[in-house]
Amino acid sequence: MQHTTWQAKELTPGQLSERSGVAVSALHFYEREGLIASRRTSGNQRRYSRETLRRVAFIRISQRVGIPLSEIRKALDTLPEGRTPNRKDWERLSVTWRADLDQRIEQLTRLRNSLTDCIGCGCLSLGSCRIVNYHDRLGNEGPGARTLDVSIDCTRDDGCEEPAGREEITPAGREEITADADVAGCAEKMCG
Repeated sequence: MQHTTWQAKELTPGQLSERSGVAVSALHFYEREGLIASRRTSGNQRRYSRETLRRVAFIRISQRVGIPLSEIRKALDTLPEGRTPNRKDWERLSVTWRADLDQRIEQLTRLRNSLTDCIGCGCLSLGSCRIVNYHDRLGNEGPGARTLDVSIDCTRDDGCEEPAGREEITPAGREEITADADVAGCAEKMCG
């Protein structure tokens, strides 16, 4: 008697794909990355244990909330060999990810709140731009857009305490940029 897919102890890549909603190519990628494992039949075909469904669900949910695959792999590596994550595991792991997610939410909220003033960068709105890259300092980092992410706090007598601008720069350049008079001038404009 042949088991139906939901009763089978092992699943083919196609069955796992159908049950999980994840493409076979993604399953192979997860396997190469060490997130899931399969055994090989005598005909060299992959077979996944039923528990792999839960691991794939864990991976997908973690990705959906913004956790990078490298962090997901580290989390799965904390589990005993071959065990699938359960509710307690999710609770424990989600606590460790909460601070990172809160930081990302804060950063995205700041970006959203300044989006109406920003035209994307050229920068034609330099006088009011919260994303400052004076003298194209990030041009040496390579082509394409760069996230600028270093806080410059502005405190004045009138109670302005909002971050004036953010730039992400290499650690070696951090002292140089925070001491830069142009950035300090921008901080003054933003609080004024």
